[in-house]
Amino acid sequence: MAEESAAYSVRIDDAEQARRLVETGGSLLLLDVPPSTQFGINQQMFLVGPKFRGLKMLPPGPHFVYYSSKSRYGMDTSPTIGFFLYVRSSQVIVMHWDPQEERIAKLNDSSEEERYTEGVRKNEFDPNLAPYDLPHHNTWQHLSNYVSANVIDRLQPVGGDITVMAETDLLESGPQSSAEMKMHEHATQFQERMQKGATTSEGDDILEERVVGEAAMPASIGETMGVTEKRKSDSSGRCFYTHLPRLIKRAGLVGSELTALNLDKSQQLEFVLRNSYGGSEDLLLGELQFAFIAFLMGQSLEAFGQWKAIVSLFFSCEAAPLHSRTQLFTKFMEVMYWQLKQGLKEEGTSPAGPFLDESWLAEDMFLHFHMKVFFSSLKAALSVDGALLYQARRLKKLVETVLGWSLETETEFNLDDEYAPVVVSEEDGMLVES
Repeated sequence: MAEESAAYSVRIDDAEQARRLVETGGSLLLLDVPPSTQFGINQQMFLVGPKFRGLKMLPPGPHFVYYSSKSRYGMDTSPTIGFFLYVRSSQVIVMHWDPQEERIAKLNDSSEEERYTEGVRKNEFDPNLAPYDLPHHNTWQHLSNYVSANVIDRLQPVGGDITVMAETDLLESGPQSSAEMKMHEHATQFQERMQKGATTSEGDDILEERVVGEAAMPASIGETMGVTEKRKSDSSGRCFYTHLPRLIKRAGLVGSELTALNLDKSQQLEFVLRNSYGGSEDLLLGELQFAFIAFLMGQSLEAFGQWKAIVSLFFSCEAAPLHSRTQLFTKFMEVMYWQLKQGLKEEGTSPAGPFLDESWLAEDMFLHFHMKVFFSSLKAALSVDGALLYQARRLKKLVETVLGWSLETETEFNLDDEYAPVVVSEEDGMLVES
């Protein structure tokens, strides 16, 4: 029998906030989740014990649930599955463990759901509901403040589950980092063992919830993922991300004009905002945060590709941050600051491994190049909005301090990257990378 671990607990410093959430916070009742399942919500992660039945005191708003069960197919754990929830005030959400599909699912019986909901409201499950991790909620709000219920409805897959198991085809195209190959190997082995029906010993149970640490950035899954359009079949399990074309082609323009259009993507940003987001800047920022969370905590390859595409679009704009979209870029700088502040933390682990691997720290990665060019254009500008300048300087200081990057010196771009700068040849109009 494994040694009994300490019971899960959360230190709550703000008594008034805790009292308020007892009255107005949401509850997530989870029935029959197997012990030893690695379970997380936002930045909080722990191992499930036999007494665990879910969480209480959930602040109203978006939350991301993710878990990795102890596999019966000859592996330590199954690939991570995650899904977004938008919790309303005093809402009770009832879900259960589906042993056939090895996943958390909604109850199909509405009368049974109502019975459990009433039980939660009468505090019948209170001793088995873990309190939400309030001390870290402020950081979560900075990571998800644009993820509205509308954003979740627009982007989540059919059925809601986000998992790398639905994305294995993305790993099979193009170069792969060591982290990508490990994730591909894990997913492939899991599929093979499922097909063979292999079983494994369940081993010793964890007796009580045990804190593992703040939710972690999975090992980097590479710098080569591009944007792929969502496959529309109900079984695909893929998110409905906005398609962002990497290149702009416009009839009647010569090579130099097309080059300028692709080097400063301010017009492309305007086109995307108008045609894909109905002019809503917050929907674009919401998709950026949705993708980052799905990548950070849900280990989604597709999410990383979309996050990279949106970040590249923003950092490739020269005119927009200084003139037409200053407020949008001020908000974007703040979003990036909190994303990298969370992702660059060194402590903590997740089922996938440490927060970052070496590929994130390389100076030839897309983010380093784009930041260098963007900050150089701000520095050369005659006039920059004060709020934008403040957020840009804060982000610059973060990456220079934590990563040791120099954003003042010249650097070469990785020519194999799909977001490398594009130059259009005058001679033949062909698009070539430079």
